[in-house]
Amino acid sequence: METSRATRADLIDPAQLASLGRMEIVAKWVVDGFLQGLHRSPRKGFSVEFAEFRPYQPGDDLRYIDWKIVARADKWMVKQFEEETNMRAAIVLDVSKSMDWRGSPERLTKLQYAEQIVASLALLLIRQKDAVGLIRYDDTLRSVIPPRARNVQWRRIVKSLEEGGSGKDSDMSAALVQAGKLVSRPGLVVLVSDLLVDEEATLNALKVVRAGGHGATVLHIMDPSERDFDVAPEAIFADTERDFRLQATASEVRAAYRTTVEHAIAEWRSRFAGLGVGYEVVFTDSPFGVPLRRAFASRQRLP
Repeated sequence: METSRATRADLIDPAQLASLGRMEIVAKWVVDGFLQGLHRSPRKGFSVEFAEFRPYQPGDDLRYIDWKIVARADKWMVKQFEEETNMRAAIVLDVSKSMDWRGSPERLTKLQYAEQIVASLALLLIRQKDAVGLIRYDDTLRSVIPPRARNVQWRRIVKSLEEGGSGKDSDMSAALVQAGKLVSRPGLVVLVSDLLVDEEATLNALKVVRAGGHGATVLHIMDPSERDFDVAPEAIFADTERDFRLQATASEVRAAYRTTVEHAIAEWRSRFAGLGVGYEVVFTDSPFGVPLRRAFASRQRLP
């Protein structure tokens, strides 16, 4: 049991794991590890619109095997349909400048960590026959990919994660409202951000998402240094999005800083709960399986 846990990629140190391969390879390792012990979704699709063929997998309904392909090419292929989709989801990723930061060279930046989570979650949802899309934003919408359940969709999302960003602001409201529009029927919106944004604007946008009948979950990405304030004795602190700098002695402000962070997290948690929005703080030294499990739990709670 312990051996199995130790070799599961979703439980390995994220920086160590990310150093072993490209994003799509690591995401597959993480999802494969995560799915160990999970049961196959009991939901069954029903279809009217053909989407694509895919290789047969044990457990697939034999009614959907294309016997012409079997006879002609000796390949077992299954017809997949758009309406086999169980759920539609949109992942909203913050790629603003503040996300491109880490408190230690031994850790991933918040953005690198978040991108790996997005790639893994998208792959997991597609394997569950859910349709998933992606919105990347900073001070503008950088990428908008409508939800699809086809296998090629995941590669489209991974390719988008390699595009630029790092704008000096976060127009999260526009991204969330756009996500609500992308999901054409009640589904799930997952926000991945460090939440260094205007609180009221974010909450108002999430109200719009919830009013559309969608479930919503926020993964609040934090570097451990943002919690512990384990910085040099004296340092200059900079707001990377607003060019504001302040010199301070860490020991003099550490206690007040930690109190402020704890208060901010409690405030976010309380106000998200009031909207029926799930909220999880995720530190970048946590194995990828931790946020993946929490986001997936949100998907399972939907009707």
